[in-house]
Amino acid sequence: MGSFKQIAIDGPAAAGKSTIAKIVAEKLGYVYVDTGAMYRAITLKALQTGTNLDDGAALETLLAKTDITLAPAGVVLVDSVDVTEAIRHTDVTSQVSLVASYEGIRNTLKERQAQMANHANVIMDGRDIGTHVLPDADFKFFMIADARVRAVRRLEENRLRGIIEDLDEVEAQIRKRDEMDENREHAPLKQAPDAILIDTSALSIPQVVDKMVGFVLQ
Repeated sequence: MGSFKQIAIDGPAAAGKSTIAKIVAEKLGYVYVDTGAMYRAITLKALQTGTNLDDGAALETLLAKTDITLAPAGVVLVDSVDVTEAIRHTDVTSQVSLVASYEGIRNTLKERQAQMANHANVIMDGRDIGTHVLPDADFKFFMIADARVRAVRRLEENRLRGIIEDLDEVEAQIRKRDEMDENREHAPLKQAPDAILIDTSALSIPQVVDKMVGFVLQ
């Protein structure tokens, strides 16, 4: 696996993966890779270009000619255009699991993600990092939380972005996304056998961070 260290964080939507991963990366001096943003980015471009989301081959063709860059400070660029906020909108959130279900899309992004892990110590979060993208990661974590708790978190995140939604609708979206992620044919969401399970439902962000950093530095 080379001399670089790898930390994989998996789990369902709004379990706190990205927030935690960013802080842990900063504490450890690792590079943070938000794989979910990459799936959101190609979903956004598909919506913008009118690409049929039911046509996996068309999406693969679109991805092949799309440059997705994860820049510092969480900035996401698609073909050099800043889409950091746009990829968090509801229309993208409601469709990203469908786009992510295609094997060709996952394999292409897996290759890009694995390349990132070959050039630095990385902490990477997503749905299939420990099982599919970085199966030999030095540390694997699987984060879970109650669906209602996750809905409240997502509602607050979106409110800060100026996106106002209904709590029950957000929870329904999260449950639907869980079902799609867990039951997709290729690289479904599941806990790797050697992953450390962390239920974040009743834990604060600092508590989760301390747990993870403790495991890595022990």
